[in-house]
Amino acid sequence: MTSPAHDNPAAESPAADATAVRDATERLLAAVDALDDAAVRAPSHLPGWTRGHVLAHLARNADALINVLSGRPMYVSGESRDADIERDAPHTAAEHLEDLRASAARLDAAFADEAGESWQRTVELRNGVTDLAASVPFRRWIEVELHHVDLGVGYAIDDLPAGFVDRETANMARRFDGHPDLTEAVELRAEDGRSWRTGARTGEPVVVVGTPAALTGWLTGRTTGSGLSASAPLPSLPPL
Repeated sequence: MTSPAHDNPAAESPAADATAVRDATERLLAAVDALDDAAVRAPSHLPGWTRGHVLAHLARNADALINVLSGRPMYVSGESRDADIERDAPHTAAEHLEDLRASAARLDAAFADEAGESWQRTVELRNGVTDLAASVPFRRWIEVELHHVDLGVGYAIDDLPAGFVDRETANMARRFDGHPDLTEAVELRAEDGRSWRTGARTGEPVVVVGTPAALTGWLTGRTTGSGLSASAPLPSLPPL
């Protein structure tokens, strides 16, 4: 079983994060409500996935996080996770909307059942990764915000809430800190002067400068580094 050392969203207030998830979900549901069946079948920004695949993944991820909070395996297996997405991807736009709404409501109820010390227990996610239950709302917030961008329906990296991109930039810096597949040292600098060190822990870093949104877009693989300046060519980041 692995520790969350390189995959830890560093929860602040899980109750506040749960509220942010609700707000992000409402924005997502409004966008999905405007889609017709043809739009749902069209390609998303994720290679090989239609928008229906993204929506199916989001619905099943909500149920998977309920499993995590309940002490059950997040997914029965990687194969079953993929099969569920393939099964649900062809749904109509109306079916996706209802599935997303219902699964989000189930997860929100699971968040409401947590309180105080219960947030501090250790839970297990995919691939043996463990973390505090308090991290789960922010993990869901990441899923909703980034996959909303992946739908390609007019919601872009620059539309992400400022508080989210600040947290996600720091989160991704932690995730890649000392990562064996990122052999260069990297210093991330926001235009307001904040900075994060990541990648190799020795050596002169490549300094990458931009807004937190531009940094988040690059770190999460949603952009190729547009809007960033760097002291050397941008390093190749490990796959997520």
